[in-house]
Amino acid sequence: MEAKSFRKAGHAPSLFSAFLYFDVSFMIWVLCGALSLYITKDFGLSDTQKATMVAIPILGGSIFRIPMGILADRIGSKKAGLTGMFLTIIPLLWGWLGGSSLLQVHMIGFLLGFAGASFAVSLSLASRWYPPQYQGLAMGIAGAGNSGTALATFFGPQIAQAYGWHSVFGLALIPLVIVMIIFTILAKDAPNAPAPKPLKDYLSVFKHADTWWFSMFYAITFGGFVGFANYASIFFYDVYGDAAHPGGLTKIQVGYLVTITVIAGSFFRPLGGWIADRIGGMRLLLVLYSVISVCAFAIASMPGSFLVMLLYTSVMMACLGMGNGSVFQIIPQRFSREIGVITGIVGAAGGLGGYLLPTYVLGPLKQSTGSQVTGFLVVGSIVLLTTLIFYAVTRSWRKSWAKAESGVNY
Repeated sequence: MEAKSFRKAGHAPSLFSAFLYFDVSFMIWVLCGALSLYITKDFGLSDTQKATMVAIPILGGSIFRIPMGILADRIGSKKAGLTGMFLTIIPLLWGWLGGSSLLQVHMIGFLLGFAGASFAVSLSLASRWYPPQYQGLAMGIAGAGNSGTALATFFGPQIAQAYGWHSVFGLALIPLVIVMIIFTILAKDAPNAPAPKPLKDYLSVFKHADTWWFSMFYAITFGGFVGFANYASIFFYDVYGDAAHPGGLTKIQVGYLVTITVIAGSFFRPLGGWIADRIGGMRLLLVLYSVISVCAFAIASMPGSFLVMLLYTSVMMACLGMGNGSVFQIIPQRFSREIGVITGIVGAAGGLGGYLLPTYVLGPLKQSTGSQVTGFLVVGSIVLLTTLIFYAVTRSWRKSWAKAESGVNY
């Protein structure tokens, strides 16, 4: 009965289109991370350079998300989505036919941010079709496009091993074009979309303290997910790979481990939204942040078995994924009329968190200490502090947002 009510409440073809757009875009966005073991081998990079290389696409996505969110509000999510997919063709062609220097790889990676900016469009497309009681589930389904990461980490290394990493960029054009066609046919802007407003009105959301809090909390959940998803190949190969340990994991086997890890984060996102709809996103997030912190400290113990490490990383990523869904269960209820731009802003903060994680924490600390331990001790401490801050902030939210007649869980 509930599933039937959910289907009647919105527009399933648009929700499916939002998922597909985010899925193929996310697959493309993380290609540098998925192919990192092959790209870095060509250029002989240090630990810090490796981390920077896989983080640049995240930075690009973070920067492009705000203008794409504004574009979605001004011209509609459908037109904005088609624009984003068209722009994504540029770095794919360049990666296929060029990418002969590290500078070119960095520029290609930055332009892959067009794919990462899909977040601001796909979630606004889905959100506007559904009432408050289904926001968590709808946004979770659209956001499950994170699963595109698994496609990149599973197929990317195998194709790179057989045909070279440049070919992966060329072959990625095929699913992108297919999704563009499906999106053109099925996607439809919701009739209740607000009329375009002057640019200054969109940017006025920066005046609200809640915008900054949401940005901080999403920088932990989404930033942790995408940052580790891009760095995971380097991490697993460094700790358990056959380059440092005779008889250790091959690059393709590392790709399988990373795929399992990111699948946990991707497919638990809708579950997080669904649970948040029932018990409230604030309650769920408090639990999730606590578990994420524990997992980060457990990873820092560097267990000798890669299967144990896989368990730790998968649980952490599952909680990060559920946290993503929980944050966006709350946001539409606070910023319903500015959902496009607020999605872009908060999404940009999430992308920035994903950029900072490998570039300024994991990579440099690995290079300076020679071990991955310190990086995850720092990560665990940051998340623990965030948990305490989240608890304090949400106590204030519960008082200021409480509306008994709304029937909405916060």
